[in-house]
This record gives sequence, structure tokens and C-alpha cells, in this order.
Amino acid sequence: MKQTGTLTRFIPILRWLPRYNKVKLADDMVAAVIVAIMLIPQALAYALVAGMPAETGLYASLFGLTVYCVFGTSNTLSVAPVAVVSLMTAAALAKLELSGVSQYTSAAFALTFLSGAFLLVLGLLRLGFMANFISHPVISAFITASAVIIVISQVRLLLGVEAAGQSVLELVPSLLFAVPETNMITLTLGLASITGILWCKRGLATWLLRRGVSASLAGTLSRAGPVLVAVLAALLAFLFRLDERGVQLLGDVPAGLPDLQLPAFTVEQLRGLLGSAVLIAIIGFVESISVAQVMAAKRRERIDLDQELVGLGAANMVVSAGGGFPVSGGFSRSIVNFEAGAATPAAGAFAAILIAIVALFLTPALFWLPRVCLASIILVAVYPLLDFSMLGKSWRYSKADFVAVALTLLLTLAIGVEIGVATGVLVSILIHLYKESKPHVAVVGRIEGTEHFRSINRHKVETFENQLSIRIDESLYFANTRYLEELVFELVADKPKLEHVVLMCAAVNRIDLSALETLVKINETLSGMGIKLHLSEVKGPIMDRLATTGFFKSLSGNNYLSHNEAVEDLR
Repeated sequence: MKQTGTLTRFIPILRWLPRYNKVKLADDMVAAVIVAIMLIPQALAYALVAGMPAETGLYASLFGLTVYCVFGTSNTLSVAPVAVVSLMTAAALAKLELSGVSQYTSAAFALTFLSGAFLLVLGLLRLGFMANFISHPVISAFITASAVIIVISQVRLLLGVEAAGQSVLELVPSLLFAVPETNMITLTLGLASITGILWCKRGLATWLLRRGVSASLAGTLSRAGPVLVAVLAALLAFLFRLDERGVQLLGDVPAGLPDLQLPAFTVEQLRGLLGSAVLIAIIGFVESISVAQVMAAKRRERIDLDQELVGLGAANMVVSAGGGFPVSGGFSRSIVNFEAGAATPAAGAFAAILIAIVALFLTPALFWLPRVCLASIILVAVYPLLDFSMLGKSWRYSKADFVAVALTLLLTLAIGVEIGVATGVLVSILIHLYKESKPHVAVVGRIEGTEHFRSINRHKVETFENQLSIRIDESLYFANTRYLEELVFELVADKPKLEHVVLMCAAVNRIDLSALETLVKINETLSGMGIKLHLSEVKGPIMDRLATTGFFKSLSGNNYLSHNEAVEDLR
């Protein structure tokens, strides 16, 4: 039984597959069709963002969806290429001295493998909780800045010009110099594609409903907007030979499926890619988890963070062997999968089958697809990622958080995605440690006629000259005990008639060894000044731990069950 439990924990498909039925099959098939229609043009487009051949987007989607179906715990998360991770892939590979498509793709496969291996190791070590240490405002700022870079990078395809760069400072001047060479046919086709996709997204369903089309079919057709626009653009390119008028086409896309083989990489490549792989893994995981948890909560389902690491790690490792680039859970696709009624992860596997059919039999039709159409799909897809409101929110709520958000945003835009996200994560951790080093402590007094104690700075309370009541509102550990020690002695110095100091510990959940040593030091110093140290409302588990140390034997004062009891006893 224990072995079976371990298998189902690491291979979640064994839990839900025995209960699979026709109803779930029907729901998953419908969702698969809708997601595949949405994903195919996105996969091609994100491959171009990553600097990869278009077909690798199909391979990444195919293997990512299939493997996650076996190892993932979310019923609706759609694991395939996403905009931000694709941009990070391009930025990581741009640092290496690579010549030719072969070296570039080989390095991308190695990057994907390393990213997946890192996630898998974290999952096996059950370190999913580490996702909680990355500030959501910082991630939001990074995603917004990345979306800006993606938008600017796609403008070159919209104009039909050449421009290069990994940051706004590099891309914008390059684009400005190229503006005079704009291909007006490409620009017109791009603007028309954007308009068409937006209309399909916002107006097509309403238009179809007014003409008697069922709600389900109208919803499916509206989500198929990018495919409809792509088909129409390819048809125009073929009929009017737009390639002869300067319109860039997708070109030859190899038919068939790749052979599975482990990527080959050198020690030098390993050193150059390892840091980037870790960043890609972390960002991809955090983005996936945030989406999966929201959707799971709506259905009252549970997401296992550690198993998600395993699922995403395994997916990326197989994707690297299948000729793809890093994948993670996409927000828009997953929401569509959720709304389409996906009942189990099998919906992703069925979508993968449809993508495999396209890769096997329909790639010749992709030759005539204008690249500007794919750029239009990307522009519409990443627009919702732009969220500058976080700057205003963080400024109003916490200046420290604003610093982390602003630095992440500015450095990502000005220098690049890796420096931006690394700086943001580092600054957010430093700010957290700074805040933790200054625990909230309040001098309290009693509200007259009650047994309630509140801060003397916020309420009208009664206090007594011979005693000082200090409420500690956080756990005590090595990083913040020095602050408490300095504060206690500073407050004591201002009270010449003081006889008792009472530490109110109702909110203290933990006292580590460093904190214990600090309390011993405070007790000894106060004793030398003729002042007794008392504790009140210490929690049971902490009482048990302190009792093993002999602290209470050396305590100059008493340990009171309630703070009011301490005040009455010491008056």
C-alpha cells in the first residue's frame, strides 16, 4: 500500500485515470480542440520570440502537454511555450557566442534540459515552498517589463524591417533608424491582423449569437480568431504573391515529428547557461503556480507545489529531448482550458494529439503564413500582461516594495530580462530581511476599566511609573533580537523610577537560540540595574522549549499567564 501511495504521489495520472469516464472524455475533447486552435499559432509565434525555428514551438507544445498530463496535479494548466519564458530563452542564448542555427538550437535544448533538471531536483527534495519567497509585485513588474520588450521587438515585424537588441535601450534606436525602410504592405497586413484578432476576441461571439448560432459554437469560433486571421493572411500571401512585395513569410516548416534524443552540451555551455536556466525555471514555476492555484481554488481542488515542480521539470526535460525550448503554464491558454470545461489533464494530451497531426500533415500550408501575422498574434496575447498599476499600488502601500518594483521594471527595460529579475528577487529578499530585523514592538498600557492592552501612541491608556509593558508582535530570532535589546535599554533609560519590565509575548511563535541568549543578556543587565524582567502570555510550545534551558530559573522576575495579572501583581 505504501509503495502504491508513493507511485500515485509522483505519478498523479494513476489517481485520476481509473476514474476516467465518458463524460470527462467529452469535456476534455471539447477543451482540447479549443486550446489547440488557440495554441498552434501561439506556439509558432513564441518560437520566433525565442529565436528558434517555428516548428520547435509545435514540438515544445506537444511534449510539454503530454508529459505534464502524466506528472502534473492541475486539471486545467496548459503547459507549452509562453511569452516571458520565450523572451528569457532568447536573452540567455544571446549571451553565448553561437554561429548558425544548429549551434543556437543545440544550446536551446541544453538550456531547456538544465531548467527542467533544476525543477525536478527541487521537486524531489520537496522545496516547492520556495515559491513563496519571491515577491508577487516583483514578478508582476518583471512580467510587465518583459511584455514591453516583446511588444517593441515585434514592432520590427510589424514594420517589415530589421532591428536587434535585448533591451529597450538597444531596440528603440535600432527601430528608429529602420523606420524609413517600412514596408507599407507588411504594416497594413499587420494592423489588419491585429484588428481582426481583436474583433474576433471581443465582437465575433456577440455577432454570431444575434444570428442564432449556439453559445458554445460562438465561443469556440471567437477563440479561433488567431487561426482564422492566420488562414486569411496566408491565403492573401499566396494569391497575391506578397513575398515578392517584401512581405516576410514563415517559409518551410519541416513535416513530421522529431526523434527523441538527449541534448549534447559542453562544460563551457553548462557554465554559460546554468544561471539562466535557474532563472527561467523559477519564473516559469512561479507563473505556472499562480495560474494553477487560482483555477484550482475556483473548483475547490488542490495543487501540490512539490509535484508541480516534478511535473514541470519532467516536461522540460522531455521537451529538450524532443527538440523544443523551455515551457511553462500559460495564463490565457489555461483560463481558456478552464472555461472550456477541461475535466482532467487528459485535455492537454488530446490537444497534443491535434498538434501532432498539424506537425505531420499540415506544415506545407504554413509556408505562406506571413511573419507579421504571427507578430500580431503575439502583440494581442501579451497586451494583458502590461500592468503598470503595480507602481502606484506599491508606492501608496509600501515605499520599500516600490523600490523593488521600480528597480525590477527599470533594469529589465534598460539592461535585460536576466539582470532585471535577478535584481528584483535579490532586492525583495534584502527588503524582507531588513523588515524582519526591525520587529514591530509597542509600549502598551491598559484601557481603563478593562483587561485590554493597547499601544500608548494610539489609545488613551493607563500606565504605571514602576513598570514598563512591551508587546512583541513577531517571533524572535537571530536577525531581530539586537533591535529588541537596543529598544528595551533605550526605553529603560527614560524611566528613572522603573522597577519592572514585562515582555508581552502573545504574538511570539518562536524563539531561537540567538533570541534566547539575548533574553538572558537583557535579564542580567536589568538585574544589575535593580530592575526585574518578567514575561507574560508565553505560548505553550515556547514554554516547553524554554523550560529545557533553565531560563526560568535565572529569570529575575516571573512568568505570568496573562498580562493583566502581571500588571496587577506589580503595581
